[in-house]
Parts: sequence; C-alpha cells; structure tokens
Amino acid sequence: MTHRQIMEALSGLLLGLFVAILSSTVVSNALPRIVSDLHGSQSAYTWVVTSTLLATTVSTPIWGKLADLTSKKLLIQISLLVYIAGSALAGLSQNTGMLIACRVVQGLGAGGLTALAQVILATMIPPRERGKYNGYLGAVMAVGTIGGPLLGGVVVDTSWLGWRWCFYVGVPFAVLALIVLQRTLKLPVVRRRVKVDYPGAVLVSAAVSLLLVWVSLAGDSFAWGSWQTAVMVAGALLLAGLFVLVELRTAEPIIPMHLFRNRTVSLSVVASLAVGTAMFGATVFLSQYFQISRGKSPTMSGLMSLPMILGLTLSSTIVGRLITSSGRWKRYLVTGGILLTTGFALMATVRVDTSLVLLSGYMFLVGCGLGMTMQNLVLAVQNTVPMHELGAASSVVAFFRTLGGTIGVSALGAVLAAHVKTYTAEGLAGIGVTSAGGDGSLPDVRTLPAPIAHVVEGAYGHATGGVFLIAAPIALVALIAILFVKETPLRGGGAAPKAGSAPGRTAAGSASTAGSASGSASASTAGSASGSATEPAAVAG
Repeated sequence: MTHRQIMEALSGLLLGLFVAILSSTVVSNALPRIVSDLHGSQSAYTWVVTSTLLATTVSTPIWGKLADLTSKKLLIQISLLVYIAGSALAGLSQNTGMLIACRVVQGLGAGGLTALAQVILATMIPPRERGKYNGYLGAVMAVGTIGGPLLGGVVVDTSWLGWRWCFYVGVPFAVLALIVLQRTLKLPVVRRRVKVDYPGAVLVSAAVSLLLVWVSLAGDSFAWGSWQTAVMVAGALLLAGLFVLVELRTAEPIIPMHLFRNRTVSLSVVASLAVGTAMFGATVFLSQYFQISRGKSPTMSGLMSLPMILGLTLSSTIVGRLITSSGRWKRYLVTGGILLTTGFALMATVRVDTSLVLLSGYMFLVGCGLGMTMQNLVLAVQNTVPMHELGAASSVVAFFRTLGGTIGVSALGAVLAAHVKTYTAEGLAGIGVTSAGGDGSLPDVRTLPAPIAHVVEGAYGHATGGVFLIAAPIALVALIAILFVKETPLRGGGAAPKAGSAPGRTAAGSASTAGSASGSASASTAGSASGSATEPAAVAG
C-alpha cells in the first residue's frame, strides 16, 4: 500500500480506536454523579468499571482468533456496531444493574476495536515502516485519554446535556468510522484453520467473575471468614484449575501454557499483572476523590488528572524513541518501576487537605512510571520469543495486565468502601452524630449539612490514601520482577524471519503502543501472528 492508501485506511482505524478509548475515559469523571443519580453503592461504582474491563479482557484474544477466520474489515465493523448498541443502551439505563450490563456490551465492542486495530495495522504496514505509524496510534491514544475525562466532565456539567450523553457522544465517531472503513480499507482475507477456545474463555470468565463477586461482597454482605467466602474462593480455584487443564489440551489455547517456560515471559506476566492491578485499581478512584473529598466539578476533576496523563504521554513517547535508537530497554523498565512505586508511595499520604501542587507532582511520577513500563514489557517479551509466537506472547502479557486491572478495581474498591464506612462512623461519632448506617449509596456532598459533609470529605480523602498505600507494594512486586528479567538487545527490523514464521513480525515493529488506556490492545495480534502468514490470501476483502 502507498502512503496515501495507508493514511486513508488508517483514518477510519484511528477513529475506531478513538471510540474504544473514549468509551473507557469519558465516563471516569462522570461516574460519581452517574452512580449517585442512579442511587448506586460503592460496589456498583466499582462494577461499572470492572464489567467493561472483564468483557474486554476475555473478548480480546477471541477477536484475534476470529481475525484468522474471516475478514478483518468485517470484524472491526461488527465490533463498532456492538459498541454503538452498548452505548445507546447504557445511555438509557434506569438503574446501576442495567448500566453494568450495558457496559459489558460496550466492553465486548471495545475489545474488538483495540485488538483489531493492531492486527490491521500489522497487515497493512511492513515492520520497517511500522514505527512511524504507531506514532499516530499513540497520538490518538493521548487525545482520547486526555480529552475523554475532560469531555465527560463538560457533558455532565452542561445542564441541557446530562450524564447520559457521556454514552451517546461516542456514537457519531463510531458511525463515521464505519463509513470511512467501508470506503478505504481494502485488505486480503487471510484464512487458516483455527479453533477458537470457547471453553477456555468461558472458564476464565467464570473464575475471574466469581473471584470479583467475592471481593466485592465480602466484608459487607457477609464476613470474610464465612462459608460464602469458602465456597466462592474454592469455586474460583476449581474453575481456574479446569481452565489450565483445558489450555494444556486444546490446539489453539487463549493462553499457551508452554510460553511460561520462557523466563522473560513469566517475569513480564508477573510485572504486567502487578502494574495492571496498581494502575487501574488505584487511578480509577481519583475522580471520586476529587469530586467527593475536594468538592470539585467533573470538569475540574478531568483537568486535575492531566499531570498523570502528561507524564504517561511524555515518558512513553520519549523512551520509545530512545529504545529504538539504542536497542536497550531494561534500564527504562527499571526506572519506570522505581518511579511507579515511589509515586504510589507518595500518593498514600493523600488526605482531604493535601496540597494540589504536591498531588500533581505525585501523579506525574505515577504517569511517567506507567509510560515506561506498560508497552515496554510487551516489547521485552516480543523480543525473546520465536517470531511465529509473537501474537500469542503479546496476548498473554496484555491479558494478564487487563486481568490485574480488573481484579485491582474490584479489590481496591472493596477496601475503599470498607475504609470509608469506618472513617465516616468515627467522624460522625466525634461530632456527636449517631450513624444510621445508610443504604451504602455514594453521597452527594452538596446536599449534606456542613459538619457532616466535612466528615464525609475527610473519610474519602483518608480512604483514598489507604488505596494507594496498598498499590505501592503491588508496584514494588512489578519492580522486583523487572529486575530479574534478562535483557536481550532488540532484533533488527531487517532480520530474516525463520521458516514458517510470519514475515516481518519483528519485536520493534510489533511493540504495542496502545497498552495505556484499555490495557488490552497489545493482545491484538493473538491468533494472527502465529501462522496466518503461511497461508495465501484467499479473498480480497
């Protein structure tokens, strides 16, 4: 394809990716208002985020497998339609249960968009040229990540729009992407015989969901040491064991178990799991802190999160170029792990009266740490596995990062809810007010009497610091795993592929730049890199 043809097709692809990112970021600053208006609890707040992450996590490798069975163009258009349907229904939600269900549908569509964008990019562009086009993906991600929260805040604060338009706002972009892709994207349909691991997908979904339900309800609906806990934990472990057995026996597993014999893969998975847990689990509650504890509007909450996004964007862009020029990557991974751990440790000091200047500095450190670690962990793995396994290896790292984020949001959300309850009760007792317990819904501080509002603000401030206090040692686990990864200089773009491998799938060219928002874009090559290029193109699509 010529540069002009690539840019024409890439325009629709970038629009689709922007839609996927927007679906996860535009609601971040609106969630406190949304959940409050729908009379939802802290647990519901957590599940609105968790449900989308879970759907994206499980569906991403399946979309990658399907890309080998049929037209990639058709698949990305279907994923856009799924996203549009989920968004339209989410905007009509009458309660948090309906909203969570619709967010699952959105997650399924977003999983396809983020996965297929990387598959199609790798299909259109040879490795030597792929770096500069990955820069376009990075720019769109930065715009979506930075602009989404701001756009969501403005929509919520605009009286004649309201929070429901946070779900409608992405629909026009999705429709435009459909039209542009139909007109410009012309790809050969490369087919090979593959078997989608549906039993594995069902088992891993069931195991993770059961674990998340337990974490969300334990300590509230039943005690941590109750029989319900024993049943749920045992059930999750049993399902996880069955999943491993299925993966060992199936021809096309979602997670190829033999990859874990590779030391770099195993350590990178541990680091990615920890990074995902810390990142999603801690940062998703920042908007809640700004709005409830600091009394800021959704728009201001978006502006206050800019230091972290700025640090992420700058570090990932600059370090990416440095790695490309030198071929060395471990020093940047180690630096990122140190910055991430330090940033979370400093964020643990957050209280209701913490200086916003200091808080911005802490968030900038966290953002720099995330930018240096996420996509470079995928790069390290891609550089050490055989070329015909690049897709599967990338999928494993991205899968566990998003899985860690899903678990982190649920677990740290449960911790936050428990701490808020305790600190609120203690604060109310200190001013002589007897707590009635309430219904567990998120408070609207603007409607509370001043003394009670002050107690609630302090409780959320203190509890948010406690969440980051847990995130810091989790980030330290990632740093320790990174320290034991053996550095291998990056393979050059001109290296000849081994016999039977997908031509041109080099580590440098396949490094995912889309790992910072949804956490699952790096899984996109799953199922397409591992053998698809050995079959001739069958149909022009």
